[in-house]
Amino acid sequence: MQIQIRHWFILLFAIAGLMLGGCTTEQATSSDTSPSATETTSASATPASSPKTSSLPRLEGKATVDMTVKGSLITIEVDGTNAPITSGNFVDLVQRGVYNGLVFHRVVRQPQPFVAQGGDPQSKDPNVPTERLGMGGFIDPATGQARYIPLEIKPKGAEKPVLSETLKSAGVSQPPQLQHTRGAVAMARSSLPDSASSQFYIALADLPFLDGDYAVFGYVTKGMEVVDKIQQGDRIESAKVTKGAENLKK
Repeated sequence: MQIQIRHWFILLFAIAGLMLGGCTTEQATSSDTSPSATETTSASATPASSPKTSSLPRLEGKATVDMTVKGSLITIEVDGTNAPITSGNFVDLVQRGVYNGLVFHRVVRQPQPFVAQGGDPQSKDPNVPTERLGMGGFIDPATGQARYIPLEIKPKGAEKPVLSETLKSAGVSQPPQLQHTRGAVAMARSSLPDSASSQFYIALADLPFLDGDYAVFGYVTKGMEVVDKIQQGDRIESAKVTKGAENLKK
């Protein structure tokens, strides 16, 4: 009984870690079991209301993204059919070159495999303190404003995704169409549902307790052995859309 309580206690801390932003390896391995990450650059940058979805990129269909880490290839199939806004945001950022040179600032494998998380634009600058990583998001150069996207989760059998709410808060009992199986790629966010921006994570194991709370938008289809070797501080050397770029609508 005590072992079970300790397990769930650690799990809750890990989920909270996904919502807290930057952390050191020691912090991650001892207490983090959540894929939430704070995407805000400052408290004042936190989104006060739901983003206007009409102004956000959308992916109508699927796309393939090739990401290179330490000279090795990771292939991601991005699913705009079931997560058009989340997928459109990711593919647009890849096309802009936002992820090139960014660091995986949070990798959690202990006490059990959890996530490899990156995508904070601040991490391109090696002079940014480690403790600040996990607090940044994409700033649109055209507007000078942070871009946030709504939480987007499509239940199985539904025609459209649920926006700006977890499935539980929306009263939906069906599981999501895109689930947190090993290799799932999803958006990190703060405790606010519409706070995801550029940070993403890759599930290192099946993580069903995250289903319905975080937006999965694709899966690693090749190179999961590369993901398994990612260490905190490893950089994304390059990320490019190799298929389905024409499905991105801006």
